[in-house]
Amino acid sequence: MKLTIIVGQMFGVNPVLGVSEKDSSLLRFSICSWRTTYSILSILGQGTFVFFCILKLFKDTDVSLMSNTSIVFYATNCLTTILFLRIATRWPRLCQQISRIEAANPNPDSTLIRKCNAACIIILSLAVLEHVLSDLSALSGVLDCPSPDGSPIYEAFITHSFPWIYSYVAYNDIIGLLTQIVDIQCTFNWNFSDIFVICISLYLTSRLDQVYKRIVAVRGKYVPPTFWRAMREDYCRATTLVRKIDDVIGGIIFISFANNLFFICLQLLHTLADGVKQKPSCHFDSPDERPLQGYENAVYFVYSFIFLVARSLAVSLIAAQVHTASKRPAHALYRVSSAAYCVEVQRFLDQIHTDTVALSGIQFFNVKRGLVLTIAGTIVTYELVLMQFTGVTPTSAPPT
Repeated sequence: MKLTIIVGQMFGVNPVLGVSEKDSSLLRFSICSWRTTYSILSILGQGTFVFFCILKLFKDTDVSLMSNTSIVFYATNCLTTILFLRIATRWPRLCQQISRIEAANPNPDSTLIRKCNAACIIILSLAVLEHVLSDLSALSGVLDCPSPDGSPIYEAFITHSFPWIYSYVAYNDIIGLLTQIVDIQCTFNWNFSDIFVICISLYLTSRLDQVYKRIVAVRGKYVPPTFWRAMREDYCRATTLVRKIDDVIGGIIFISFANNLFFICLQLLHTLADGVKQKPSCHFDSPDERPLQGYENAVYFVYSFIFLVARSLAVSLIAAQVHTASKRPAHALYRVSSAAYCVEVQRFLDQIHTDTVALSGIQFFNVKRGLVLTIAGTIVTYELVLMQFTGVTPTSAPPT
């Protein structure tokens, strides 16, 4: 996870020192480090966004969901940065415990690093494209309908993108740049929490699968009870590690799933409300110079919805593999020959069936494969409720 952690620190999350070192004993958290200072400044910047969003909520008469999604977006991402700062205080000790387990029982999965790096690169690349489409949608409106006061394009783009800030603060280039930096940080955090959960899940699944593979390797052979005891102890160490990691990152898992659920419903509502149609131009008597001829909004919302669904499915299914991997050794244990069957095998089976080993959202829910269907049903239910309250149907726009 070295690449994932280093990339995260570029945007102010998990400010741990020594992440590039191979020795986990060199990992440490310091409140006086520049990384922690950067993280705290990021939290203050994101908190300022939340403050202005709340001011807008009280000032405006429009309290509809679509008009006030910014407060949810920035509040949850500010909370995510705070949770990662809390994780950083516990991360060195957790990594040192993992290092001790690795020293006692090395993980031979040579593909684990490639999987984590691939997940990080693919999701962030798709997230960059989503952010570009979002900015393109806003920029096309500014280019097509210039500001009446003749403001420069960049100023008009910033004030149009963040009206809840510039209703109270006069624009200048420095504030505009800081505004964009904080917005990019929030967009990154929105995706990074999923990447973080995916990488942690891949590692834990690999640890549990290692026990299963060692049991399968002796299938059909007679092995003494001491072997089964050693396997059970390895399994205990792996499940204990799952619980300790879950205790550390449970808040991130909860925010990740809640965020995905909310924004899937929101983007689907936008798509149903606006449809895939061209946005009229401000200049009917001149050629349309917008990059996508008025389809910028439609392309953004459709792409964002597809990306959110794919990302949510990925994090749900990969995190659920931890629970699936914890039950997999039972299938191999049922095939142990009667000659090799012993009390240790029975104890192993009892432990597998009585323990629930899974990542959770601060114990509110366990991430299992069935959770995907539960979330799908919840999305359908919430979407129908939102459509009823907003007056949206697939064939008519919401009332204005």
